[in-house]
Amino acid sequence: MSERESLKKIREEKKRWEEKVQNKNPEKKYQTHSKIPVEILYTPDDLDDFDYFKDLSFPGEYPYTRGIRHNMYRGKLWTMRQFSGMGTPKQTNARYHFLLERGQTGLSVAFDLPTLMGYDSDHLRSKGEVGKCGVAVDSLDDMETMFSKISLDRISTSMTINAPASILLAMYVAVGEKQGVLSEKLTGTLQNDILKEYIAQKEWIFPPEPSIRLITDIMEFCSQHVPKWNTISISGYHIREAGSTAVQELAFTLADGFAYVEAGIKAGLDVDSFAPRLSFFFNSHLDFFEEIAKYRAARRIWARHMKEKYKAKKKESWLLRFHTQTAGCTLTAQQPENNIVRTAFEALAAVLGGTQSLHTNSMDETLALPSEQAVQIALRTQQLIAYESAVADTIDPLAGSYYLETLTNKMENEAERYFEEIEKRGGVLKCIEEGYFQKEIANAAYRYQREIEKKERIIVGLNDFIIPGEKIEIPIVKIDEKVEREQVENLKKVKQTRDNDKVKRGLQELKKTASGTENTMPVILDCVRCYATEGEIVDVLREVFGEYQEAPMF
Repeated sequence: MSERESLKKIREEKKRWEEKVQNKNPEKKYQTHSKIPVEILYTPDDLDDFDYFKDLSFPGEYPYTRGIRHNMYRGKLWTMRQFSGMGTPKQTNARYHFLLERGQTGLSVAFDLPTLMGYDSDHLRSKGEVGKCGVAVDSLDDMETMFSKISLDRISTSMTINAPASILLAMYVAVGEKQGVLSEKLTGTLQNDILKEYIAQKEWIFPPEPSIRLITDIMEFCSQHVPKWNTISISGYHIREAGSTAVQELAFTLADGFAYVEAGIKAGLDVDSFAPRLSFFFNSHLDFFEEIAKYRAARRIWARHMKEKYKAKKKESWLLRFHTQTAGCTLTAQQPENNIVRTAFEALAAVLGGTQSLHTNSMDETLALPSEQAVQIALRTQQLIAYESAVADTIDPLAGSYYLETLTNKMENEAERYFEEIEKRGGVLKCIEEGYFQKEIANAAYRYQREIEKKERIIVGLNDFIIPGEKIEIPIVKIDEKVEREQVENLKKVKQTRDNDKVKRGLQELKKTASGTENTMPVILDCVRCYATEGEIVDVLREVFGEYQEAPMF
C-alpha cells in the first residue's frame, strides 16, 4: 500500500472511529494555553506533509529540532541552578556554599531591586528594599565577598541583571582577576536583555538606543576578552510571567533575539563573532506538551533565520542554547506543598524539551525568598529527574508523536505570523514604543484570569479543591532590617578607604567615553577596579543618556 493510500485509509477509519466516540462534556473547550485546538486523537494524517530531514533530522544537526548536541544528556546533564541571592553578599555566599555542597552545578545571582535599578544601598530610593528580593551589590567589594572561596574558573555563573549589566559583568571580571583567573576562562551568562524589560518586567534605566549601545559594547568586548561568556540571555521568562501565552513567549522572545542580531550587525560586528554567545531563557509552564513543542520550535526557527536571513556561516551561530526556569506564576500561596508537584511537571517538560540549564522554583516563593529546606527540595527535584527517571537516557524521546510534531509545527507557524506582524508595524522598537507587545500580553493575561475566575480553568487549591480554614505551616525566610544598616555601613567604609581621586578620574573618563562612540566596557572596568560604586557609574551614564519614560497605554 502506498503512503497516499495508507493516509486515505487512516482518514476513513478515523471518521468511522469518531462516530463511536461519546462526548460527555460538550461545553468544555480542549485547547492549549495558547488557544491552539487539541483534537481528541492524532494520526499520521495530521503530518501528511512531514519531512523527517527538513522538520526533524538528527540531534546536533540542522535544524536542531531534536537538540543542539549529538549526544545531549548522555554526554553531559543540564546545568542545575537555583536562583539565589538574599540580604548581604555574605549571606548569599553562605547560600551558594550550601547549594554547591548539595550537588548544584552552576550559580545564579538574584540581585535586589536597588541594584537592578542602578541605585546604591545608601540612596533614598533604596530605603526598605535593600537585600529584600535578592542580594545587594554596590561595589567590587560586595562581589568579592559574594564569591569568597568559590573559584570562578570552576563554576558557571548566571547573573539576572539588565540595565546596569555591563557594570556587574565588570565586577565579575575584576573578581576573577583578583583570584588569578584570566577573563578568557570565565564562563557564565549575563541576562542583559533590555528589550523584554520595556515589554514586560519594567526594570529599565536608560532609553532604548543607548541601552542597545551598551549591549553591543558588551558583545564586542566579550568576543575579544571573555569569549566563553554568554553576553545576553534573551528572556521569554518574564514575558510569560507577565501573562503571555506560550506562542507569544516564543514569538516575542525570538523577535527580540533577531533585534539584537540586527543591532550587532549595524554596530559593525560580524554576526559570527557574537551570535555563538547569544543564549535564551524560557519559562516552563504547566501545559506539558505545549511547553515541549515550544522549545523544539524555537530551535528550528532560530537555526533557519540565522542561516538563511542573517547569513551566519558558523554552526555555533545557528544553535539556540537555553536556560529554563519553572513558572513562578503557576505557584500558589494556598496549599504551597502542591508547588513541589507543579515544579516537577514543569522541570520534566524542560528536560524533555532539551534545555541546557534549569532552575526549579521552591514551594515557598509566592510567600518569601526560599528557605534552605524548600530550595533543597527544588534541587532534589532536578536530581530525581536526572538520576532516577531515566528520561535523559535517550534523546528527544517524544519525537514522532503525532500530537507533539503537529503542535511543534503549529507553534512555529503561529510564531511566524507574529514575526510578519512585528515587521509590518516597523520592528521591535517601534512595537515597544506603540505598546503592541504590552497590549497583546495584557489581553492574554486578562483572558487567563477570567478563565480562573469563571472556573473554566481549575487551579488546585485556589479555585477548587480548597481546604477551608487552611493554615500555612512552612518556614518563611524574613530579611532582617539590620541587613540594610550593615550594607550601608559597609558601603561607607568602602568610600572612605578607596582612592577617591582615582575614582573621580575614572568617572570623568567614563563620561567622555559614553558621550562619544568608543566601547564603554574597558572604562567601566577601570572604574570598578578602583571601587567606584554601581550607583556612581549609573549616575554618569544617566547624565549622558537620560532616563526612559514609558508612554502611558490605555
